[in-house]
Amino acid sequence: MSPARPKPARKKVEREARGTVGTTTVDNPRITCRNVNVYYGDKHAINDVSLDIAHNEILAMIGPSGCGKSTFLRCLNRMNDTVPGARVSGDIQLDGMNIYDKGVDVVPIRAQIGMVFQKPNPFPKSIWENIAFGPRIHGVSNNKEELHQIVETSLKKTGLWDEVKDRLDQPGTGLSGGQQQRLCIARTIAVNPEVILMDEPCSALDPIATAKIEELMDELRHQYTICIVTHSMQQAARVSQRVAYFHLGDLIEVSDTETLFTNPRHQLTEDYITGRFG
Repeated sequence: MSPARPKPARKKVEREARGTVGTTTVDNPRITCRNVNVYYGDKHAINDVSLDIAHNEILAMIGPSGCGKSTFLRCLNRMNDTVPGARVSGDIQLDGMNIYDKGVDVVPIRAQIGMVFQKPNPFPKSIWENIAFGPRIHGVSNNKEELHQIVETSLKKTGLWDEVKDRLDQPGTGLSGGQQQRLCIARTIAVNPEVILMDEPCSALDPIATAKIEELMDELRHQYTICIVTHSMQQAARVSQRVAYFHLGDLIEVSDTETLFTNPRHQLTEDYITGRFG
């Protein structure tokens, strides 16, 4: 009788995945998450995740499809509230305020923590109205001259002003894909957010448009806190200061970007970034 084969090391590693490797806390965080769990009906999608996001940093969240990174991102401005059957527990604070406390108005929360989605989604309105709409409904300004200044400033911050200043009355949907995504970012920053969430913002863009968005992110981080979900490890390495690696709903490892990509401490992280799985 041949001896029993030893169980593969992979199973042992996956059983030991819970319990994050690395430093999850930062000094003076902009967002603080403690023991966050997310359920979609009976499915436990996020498992007891604790993580801080610092002022003026880009935190990149990476991991294989279905690992929970986008689910966790949507917790940060309560977008999961819109998903039937979704339930979030734990503590998520923005500058010391728990955004899930009863009585917290979700509308201003989503202005303070703006969201840029995977596919550009400009409103079916003019370029000018795409930017002015948010400040108007959030009460930032109703004055036409002030609104125009907000529109101009937001478009300049995203590098779009010189490209569109002579056609502000034309539909935003008529812009190229990369321009549309920058328009959506301009729309987000027009309401003076503190945090910008980006869910794979370059996945539908060509390399030239992607490079422009990445340059823009690097400029914006000096004024905003940015959290990005990306499937591109090259993008995470280029734009972020810290990286969080997710696997099967667990936060496996958090580290500064260079360390995580050159000297990961967890076997699952190393397997992912070296292409052994995922």
